[in-house]
Amino acid sequence: MAKSGMYVGLDIGTTSVKVVVAEYVDGQMNIIGVGNAKSDGVSRGIVVDIDKTVQAIQRAVGQAEEKAGIQIKSVNVGIPANMLEVENCQGMIAVNSESKEITDADVRNVASAALVRSTPPERQIVAILPQEFTVDGFEGIKDPRGMIGVRMEMFGLVFTGPKTIIHNTRKCVENAGLKINEMVITPLALADSILTDGEKDFGTTVIDMGGGQTTTAVMHDKQLKFTHVNQEGGEFVTKDISVVLNTSFNNAEALKINYGDAFPERTSDKEDFPVDVIGQTEPVKVDEHYLSEIIEARIEQIFTKAKNELDAIDALSLPGGIVLTGGAASIPGIIELAQEFFGVNVRLYVPNHMGLRNPVFANVISIVDYASNMSDIYRIAKGAVTGEKTLPVKEQEVEKTYEEYQEQQPDYSDDVEEEQPQGGFVKKVKDLFSNIFD
Repeated sequence: MAKSGMYVGLDIGTTSVKVVVAEYVDGQMNIIGVGNAKSDGVSRGIVVDIDKTVQAIQRAVGQAEEKAGIQIKSVNVGIPANMLEVENCQGMIAVNSESKEITDADVRNVASAALVRSTPPERQIVAILPQEFTVDGFEGIKDPRGMIGVRMEMFGLVFTGPKTIIHNTRKCVENAGLKINEMVITPLALADSILTDGEKDFGTTVIDMGGGQTTTAVMHDKQLKFTHVNQEGGEFVTKDISVVLNTSFNNAEALKINYGDAFPERTSDKEDFPVDVIGQTEPVKVDEHYLSEIIEARIEQIFTKAKNELDAIDALSLPGGIVLTGGAASIPGIIELAQEFFGVNVRLYVPNHMGLRNPVFANVISIVDYASNMSDIYRIAKGAVTGEKTLPVKEQEVEKTYEEYQEQQPDYSDDVEEEQPQGGFVKKVKDLFSNIFD
């Protein structure tokens, strides 16, 4: 049955907070509102000032409300991959009902059994993803409800993250006057949304180059196997330009956008442009090849850290290659540089939605898409984490129907602020990958 309803995604990024309002009609996503506000309360993916982050959320939500013609009351918010850990889990229970027919309560109970583990006090379980169930020895069952059985097992993945990140994210959203429908793991949503079925099945690496950090994620066998966060992103490229050319940060950002190229071989040392240098009364001429070398140096450093992590788990041998996205991935020449550096096939992902054809919106759109596609089984298993007894599929709370605001035909392509464009569990990942790359 095709999904329908309205969903709102919230991405709290280092350089900007983005909000997307999407209406699903017969399974088709229609984006009807978007907000993008500069963020001053987030550093390297982590909330460092709750009040400033709350203000940014409210500005972004206000923009989205104005363009969509609705009042937003609840959102699906992304959780970054900082110190995220992925582990296998397994649980087994006896079916309780007299008829031995498996119910929602049994699914929730077996998920609870799978979560019986020792979790450090500074960490918190974010989500549990059921992969398959076994009923009386019969394997490969995706949804056991309604089946007859005496003993049921569940195999899945459990995601844990720092309590600080989860608490601060929740606090910011609630202080902004919003409810949280789902807390979505951003790299999981991104990989699930932008990769094809074949890429998810055979294995692909997604490198999300944001403003304040770069997240590397590996998807294989339709499961998120590995994540790594490097605390460098597009802002670091701008800072390098600013320092080397002795110009302001704003000027450096303009140079990156207007003249920047990550692949020096495509540039010329005979094409130059004026640069306002601090302490100089007249602009200084700088050629595009020199600027490209500055950009290349930082991008290669970011790629080097990602490659070291991927080599440790032999992920670059996966046939899907690498998919680049994020604001910093929009720098011209970055695909050519990545292909030369990694030695595998590389493609750039750009959202294909009117007014949002920019990689900076990839995360927030994927959050909406992932939340809209959550299965009933996931929502039931989620009760083992949240303690909810009933798990209805929540629809976005609004004050106007789709038909009412559809007539307004909001133009959300203008007046949107543009974004200014670790790992301690390699051994665990190697264990997860032990049977993958043989």
